[in-house]
Amino acid sequence: MPTLPTGYTLRPVTASEVPELIDFDRLVFPSGLDDGTVALMPYPVPVERTVVVRAPDGSQAAMHGSYEFTLQVPGATVPCAGLTWVGVHPVHRRRGLLRAMIAAHLERARACHEPVSALFAAEAAIYGRFGYGSAADHLRVSVPRRAELRPVAGSGDLEVRFGPVGPDDVDRLDRVHRAAVAGRPGAVTRDSAVLREQRVQDLPGLRHGGEALRLATVHTPGGELRGYALLRRHESWEPAGPRSTVKVREVAALDPAATHRLWSFLHDLDLTWQVESPMLAVDDPLLSLLVDRRATTPSLADNLWLRLVDVPAALAARTYAAPLDVVLQVSDELLPANAGCWRLSVSATGETTVSASEAPADLVLDVRELGAAYLGGRSLQALTAAGLVEERTPGAASAATAAFASARAPLCDWLF
Repeated sequence: MPTLPTGYTLRPVTASEVPELIDFDRLVFPSGLDDGTVALMPYPVPVERTVVVRAPDGSQAAMHGSYEFTLQVPGATVPCAGLTWVGVHPVHRRRGLLRAMIAAHLERARACHEPVSALFAAEAAIYGRFGYGSAADHLRVSVPRRAELRPVAGSGDLEVRFGPVGPDDVDRLDRVHRAAVAGRPGAVTRDSAVLREQRVQDLPGLRHGGEALRLATVHTPGGELRGYALLRRHESWEPAGPRSTVKVREVAALDPAATHRLWSFLHDLDLTWQVESPMLAVDDPLLSLLVDRRATTPSLADNLWLRLVDVPAALAARTYAAPLDVVLQVSDELLPANAGCWRLSVSATGETTVSASEAPADLVLDVRELGAAYLGGRSLQALTAAGLVEERTPGAASAATAAFASARAPLCDWLF
């Protein structure tokens, strides 16, 4: 396990040190937030899962934290260490602090029986060298006003309500969101009060020129909530007329009719020019509903990065789309217990066993590529074609791709 340079120490923090952590974060990362806004924003990471590195003179040199998440994977859920707030002071960079912190994080995740770790990468080039693989993508689309949608039965029977959003909405929105993302690999629920309240947080310093946060909800004739969108309109006028933009922070719907009714409403708000979506899965229903997808402006980006902390436990935890019998030779520089050959056997009835094996390897890969494929959003066949996975038994990559596949594209629809 990588160690810290001489004189540096790594230790948990106490609640009294949280103000220092927030100041440190603003020093490490550029931020346009004013002091008043920052003072109103709670520290969302559990203090007991936050760690700092102290320099020889006692000053803070680095920090990271993690959430105790439950991550949805194909056919199941697994405990997950959600890595976040990772930063190194500019004058202490290039000394191995980040590597030592990541190694410590992974060791703690193993000790907590969290077989996977996940993160959003601020910079894509950093985390692959620590065994994290890019496991999902998301789309953001800009849709012109009054974009035509294909009809969906029952949409016209639903009622839309529109108005301000507040703390009283937190619990009902959370229930809809949990139901909407159920079964989606990569999805993570907000399990603390702070994270749930952040959904509707609307500090003036975070509006960036837009209006107060608004809430659109879709209901059955009997009043049952079936979907919602959190949005903010940004006013703009040009000589040709209004060009305001609707920026959607979050959207969730429980059925096709609610999805159709919600987007129909969002696409037809007065004085607006376009609607900018939040992070959407690459198979989001909106993409199928649009009559003219060419009229949209799509942007594709990496979403969740995944790291297997305990290879056999992680492989055994998810379900598979097809029978499989494959020996995986895995390399893992930071967690030697993961390194070696693992036989993954999936029967025709779905029974899964994972065991150490001395048989010849069918596929040779780093834990990074195994993490990339784990949620079903990356093809082991494609990774083999790219030279990132070595196929030693002909057909093994194709068989593994079919088994690892997911019926739904993976996505985590909120940043942590």
